[in-house]
Amino acid sequence: MLSFKWLVTATVIGVAAMPTIAQAESFSKLKGQDYAIGKLTKGKAGGYGWVVSNGSKRFFCRLDASLAYVDKKEMVSILASGRLIKLDRAAFEASIGGPDPSIPQWSDLQAGRVKPADVGSCTPAA
Repeated sequence: MLSFKWLVTATVIGVAAMPTIAQAESFSKLKGQDYAIGKLTKGKAGGYGWVVSNGSKRFFCRLDASLAYVDKKEMVSILASGRLIKLDRAAFEASIGGPDPSIPQWSDLQAGRVKPADVGSCTPAA
């Protein structure tokens, strides 16, 4: 039977030997620290997001919005895979009872003019 002291020692050694995990940051915190927001791009896994940087540090902040208005007639559904599906804006708004002001403009997302509500987690970029 293993002693408690041996178990604690093994656990401490195991944790100390683990590689350091890069820390994720919140978009609001990075924006508050004057990080520059790049244009919308696709990440390694194909999903959309923005590179946010301050010169020496870079983060990839993923897009968290699932819908965006394109123009008066069209909108897009944004899948996690990065695929865009065109939707008829009039039909969508008829089904929900009118325009939804929380849905961002596609052009704003593309240009990096984003609200924290449209941004998911930010992880260190290579």
